[in-house]
Amino acid sequence: MKIVCIAASFVPSNTANSIQAVKAVHALAAGLGHDVQLLVPGDVDVGWEELKQQYGLEQPFEIRWIKENLTFRRYDFAIKAVQAASGLRPDLIYTWVLQAGVLALWRGIPTILELHDRVTGRLGPWLFRRFWHSKTPHRVLTNTRALKDSLVSEMAVQPSPGEIIVSPNGVELERYQNLPSPSEARKALNLPDGFTVGYTGHFYTGRGVALMAELAKELPNIHFLWVGGAESDVALWKNRLQVEGVENVTLTGFVDNAVLPTYQAAADVLLMPYGTAIAGSGGGDTAEIASPMKMFEYMAVGRAIISSDLPVIHEILNEDMAVFCPPEDLKSWKKALLDLLNDRSRRERLGRNARRAVEGYTWRSRAQRALREFI
Repeated sequence: MKIVCIAASFVPSNTANSIQAVKAVHALAAGLGHDVQLLVPGDVDVGWEELKQQYGLEQPFEIRWIKENLTFRRYDFAIKAVQAASGLRPDLIYTWVLQAGVLALWRGIPTILELHDRVTGRLGPWLFRRFWHSKTPHRVLTNTRALKDSLVSEMAVQPSPGEIIVSPNGVELERYQNLPSPSEARKALNLPDGFTVGYTGHFYTGRGVALMAELAKELPNIHFLWVGGAESDVALWKNRLQVEGVENVTLTGFVDNAVLPTYQAAADVLLMPYGTAIAGSGGGDTAEIASPMKMFEYMAVGRAIISSDLPVIHEILNEDMAVFCPPEDLKSWKKALLDLLNDRSRRERLGRNARRAVEGYTWRSRAQRALREFI
């Protein structure tokens, strides 16, 4: 099919929503072989090689940047993007932008709308109802069952089979084949050897960075590897750790997605220390509905995972794949880490189980589910 994808994410960017959108589009093109073009806001022009490295991509697809008038927020971009898409005569529009989804249906173009958060704002519910009741073929994707249930309840809709598809985020397993052992990965990256606890992602509120800092202070003989974070956040935490005399934390800052698997492989244990409230890159609280991309990457690496015990995480992980701790409970997290430090066989068993389970969560299989029996 000819598919035009419309995302409000900036490309290139290291935000989670940008990475997720690009990965999903790449799966439609590289994984399933569709003719795909991605429309995003902006007036930049970035070459494929740069995008390939930053996002960890293989097969090229076309990206078009559309200059928007920020006075009208997302509406100006949505109008321009749908106009541009219509001119391409697509078989399908796949979008993360509710406004674009409604406009595409008004033009009679079958549309898939992917949502990662609740429908909010003054016009949000009205727009969703316009999308939902359209006679043109349409489908909604949510990345968790919790978000689907929330939509059904808050929007008072009764979906028929296939109208709302739960489609968790995914991973490219081919990038996680034949990874080095933790010790080998540390050597290749010039990291200190010895038992290492890893974290990859942003340092937004609710990501558990303060908890990890306390763990590092409490466990000075364990090395902590923090990969990612905005420059300002990395600088803040480097300074704070230095002032507090914490010397067993390595902060790398942002690394290209293409090399991320090796950094994750350098850890013996990987952490998801989410708080009871999680700030996303666009704001809001996603603790009840989140589908973290790092979760699937951690599973693919085959390392033991310690995660905050949030109900939505249990949609994917169970006690055979991970250790769960109450959010922000330092004592519990410290005990969990020490237990795994002293039980290599358990670490390896958890990692194997997670690696086996993640085979059902690839970006390609996700794209297949999104399109199955739609048009």
